[in-house]
Amino acid sequence: MAPPAQAPPQIFDRARLAARRHRIAKTFADYSFLRQRVLADLESRLDDTPRKFARGLELGAAGGELSARLLASGKTQAMVAADTAPAFLAAAQARGLDAAFADEEALPFPPASFDLIAAPLTLHWVNDLPGALAQIKRTLQPDGLFVGALFGGGTLAELRSVLTDAETEIMGGLAPRLSPLPGLRDMAGLLQRAGFALPVADRDTVTVRYADPLRLLADLKGMGERAAFTRGNAQPLPRRVLARALALYRERYAGPDGRVPATFEIVHILGWTPAPGQPQPLKPGSARASLADAVRRVQKDEG
Repeated sequence: MAPPAQAPPQIFDRARLAARRHRIAKTFADYSFLRQRVLADLESRLDDTPRKFARGLELGAAGGELSARLLASGKTQAMVAADTAPAFLAAAQARGLDAAFADEEALPFPPASFDLIAAPLTLHWVNDLPGALAQIKRTLQPDGLFVGALFGGGTLAELRSVLTDAETEIMGGLAPRLSPLPGLRDMAGLLQRAGFALPVADRDTVTVRYADPLRLLADLKGMGERAAFTRGNAQPLPRRVLARALALYRERYAGPDGRVPATFEIVHILGWTPAPGQPQPLKPGSARASLADAVRRVQKDEG
């Protein structure tokens, strides 16, 4: 007999994350500059296809701005804005959107409920990313489209470096401080593993410059992107370690103007649910085309 499948490790406290998102909802717009970039990018990529969608789902909707844009442009006939934070769901309803509570780790929708699912900057918080992608595929109709964006492994490389060195220097060891994040090739492979056709992954690297690294920490808090580890994985950050890390940040990375960079790697992903007449999926590891090229190719073949 095969051994029972092991449950994925629970790294993130999903209830803690939802409570945090609820608290930041009122001021979220003041810190959403990266999300705005992602929404514009996803909308542009969807515009590359003339296809219209009957019913879409936005995961981690944070008020449903992308849903509202897609409805206004006529790209979709109906949208559901889903989130785990009551304040964000209330904001989506205030826009006149259909809002629903939905945890990315346990989607409550029947199979084949949507022909479009978008997930802007939310999937890097799930404990079981392969399982979440499999649920998304199950929730899509045949020939349905999934588009998403999440922070990738190159995100906050500067902060990771100085925290590691500061804690090793002062404490003689390390504790989890920043979330583990997938790489570009990881995401292409996970889309294929989940059974998506024509899986594609590409990256957008954004460098934000700050007068002081403390401002970066404030932005991360306002975005809801501070680490939310489970109790067994979380340890308080000693103030002397933080102070040393900030000093190292300034010493190593400050430019001639005194400003320090913070790198964000945004991984964009796309996949179609299989359907008769579609092009064959690429071989594992060969997903190198742009998302726009993949959308155009499918539309040409449908033609």
